[in-house]
Amino acid sequence: MSVTPIRLFGDPVLRTPATPVVDFDKELRQLVGDLTETMFAAGGAGLAAPQIGVGLRVFTWYVDGEVGHLVNPDVLPVGEETEEAPEGCLSIPGYRWDCRRHLHVVASGWNMHGEPVEVEGSELLARAIQHETDHLEGVLFVDRLDAEARAAALAELAAAEWTGEQAYLPAPAPVVKVSPH
Repeated sequence: MSVTPIRLFGDPVLRTPATPVVDFDKELRQLVGDLTETMFAAGGAGLAAPQIGVGLRVFTWYVDGEVGHLVNPDVLPVGEETEEAPEGCLSIPGYRWDCRRHLHVVASGWNMHGEPVEVEGSELLARAIQHETDHLEGVLFVDRLDAEARAAALAELAAAEWTGEQAYLPAPAPVVKVSPH
């Protein structure tokens, strides 16, 4: 497992829908480990595989002391209740904007061993699940902002000196990339 560079806003991989996982193998377990370590090192509540340059439908989360991951997730809102709250992204470091999300969701998918998983989330966990699932569709949270807020956010991001680069996080050992294919 290793801490892996996080792709930043402007990188085309963040706008590319991810491919479903078909092999639940050693490489997938390595990917989940890398995602988890990188998420912890960056201080995030979640991290999706495209954010580290891997186009597979996998994400991890760390919310309220719970660590988890989902492979090939499907997310359904529970009820109509929504919440508008500040949201950020490891691929858009240093910025937060109010984003509307469903307050309760149910996500189903698989774990890294190919076993079915169902996760019910409310509030921050629901937000993290929706945010990370969006990454798997090539959608960033700024796309969910109302038109005026989105225009202002995109103008700020266009001027960010890091746009289109990679954030290299400190790693305790050299970074070794393992192909998930």
